[in-house]
Amino acid sequence: MRKLWICLALGLFLMTATPLLAQSEPSGVKVDVNSFINPPGFSTTLNLLLSMGAIAFIPFFVISTTSFIRIVIVMSMTRTALATQQAPPNMVIVSLALFMTVFIMTPTWEEINRVAVKPYREGKLNQLEMLEEGIKPLRLFMLKQTRDKDLALFVEFSQIQNPEGYENIPTTVIIPAFMISELKTAFQIGFLLFIPFVVIDLIISNILLSLGMFMLSPAMISAPFKILLFVLADGWNLIIKGLILSFQ
Repeated sequence: MRKLWICLALGLFLMTATPLLAQSEPSGVKVDVNSFINPPGFSTTLNLLLSMGAIAFIPFFVISTTSFIRIVIVMSMTRTALATQQAPPNMVIVSLALFMTVFIMTPTWEEINRVAVKPYREGKLNQLEMLEEGIKPLRLFMLKQTRDKDLALFVEFSQIQNPEGYENIPTTVIIPAFMISELKTAFQIGFLLFIPFVVIDLIISNILLSLGMFMLSPAMISAPFKILLFVLADGWNLIIKGLILSFQ
């Protein structure tokens, strides 16, 4: 069986190589070694493969390096504080968080387009230079939202020898520090959101206890009052406003 596979492979190789050899010039095949050692850029096929592979990492990139983390966590905690179960549903929360991320990150992305994408299309930068210039505005955004304590944690474990400035810290160190900083900020905002709703729960529970209604669930009675308070205070407007101002 193995010999059969070897014969088939040799046959396919000869069928493929014969037309190419027939079309080659009699003077011999000329191979430019410098083109392999110092290629001017990626070939079209390689660019296509890299682009298709990069598409799979776009969701992780959007989640890890933008304002998406803080927004989606605050939205989810708001729903939990309201005790409305699946209202608004997950799809609505994720969609709103995604479009808010686009809104907040637009200045950063426009800067990336100005300093990296346009010069690359005009031929002023190669692929490596485009990546180096394009990551700078994103690094600046993440560093503005990252706590020094969180950044120092990853710098310590990455064994970087006393970086002289933020520009010497690798992006692979900045991203996890940015993520845990966003988690802490989101939970701090969520804590403040829970306070008024907990107060309503306490008031309703005391009223039910004083009336002797032990079998009635306080959560069932307090839910309409929570929604009423949230609507009267224009809660979504206040939360969205606070999230946008938190990134200024």
